[in-house]
Amino acid sequence: MISLEDLESMSEEQLSDSPEEEQEDQDRLLRYWRDVARGHQVEVPTDMAEPIQQITSNNDGTHTREQVPYTLLTRKEKCGEVVYEKRHYEKAHWACITVHEDTYEQSICYGFMKIMRFICQQNTAGTYLGMTIPIVTVIRTDEQHTTLSRAVTVAYYLPTVHQNDPPRPHDPEIVIEQWPATIVYTRAFTGATNELSIIHEISSLAEALDSLAVCVNDSFIVAGYTNPAAANRQNEIWFLERP
Repeated sequence: MISLEDLESMSEEQLSDSPEEEQEDQDRLLRYWRDVARGHQVEVPTDMAEPIQQITSNNDGTHTREQVPYTLLTRKEKCGEVVYEKRHYEKAHWACITVHEDTYEQSICYGFMKIMRFICQQNTAGTYLGMTIPIVTVIRTDEQHTTLSRAVTVAYYLPTVHQNDPPRPHDPEIVIEQWPATIVYTRAFTGATNELSIIHEISSLAEALDSLAVCVNDSFIVAGYTNPAAANRQNEIWFLERP
């Protein structure tokens, strides 16, 4: 699975300033992404080489990422373990794209590549916008919560500096949306994110909550914080409270 941590496993010392070596770095990173993506039947086009390297080097090598801000309202624990958290997120602008690939994994890969292009200068500001976490995917299910819809929305939180005047994407498939303030119930989980694991996590959080009636019952969010290819990937499943 494509991710920032996959790329960051390559140290900054490996990325050189000379034009010849920069081209070699781009080619090497592109080959690496293609190898990772091939396992999910995803093709990484050649024009992704520059965005891949830009996010890898993060312009100045600081690797800083802004976390989506929230206020913790309550936390339910059992035997010292956090069962779930209830959080409040303020209204904010997100860059969103809805993808309809054959599998969830393909949808988030192709969606994230388009978001990457937006982050890396394909926007009206003409600058690298900076990474934020988590990258979230909005999923829909059937009434029984046993099947995911093919429509998957990949969303990127605009950094605080861009919230009041969001740069516009060059890609017409990406839209800037202002999501309203909302309360979410969130449960952390580790490992791969695919249709089976997501359905399992939806069921686990549903069992943990005291009442499901307060939550939206056909739309959920998967929040990814770390490398999707890693065995211990850090994720959350979010239930949205009804307005």
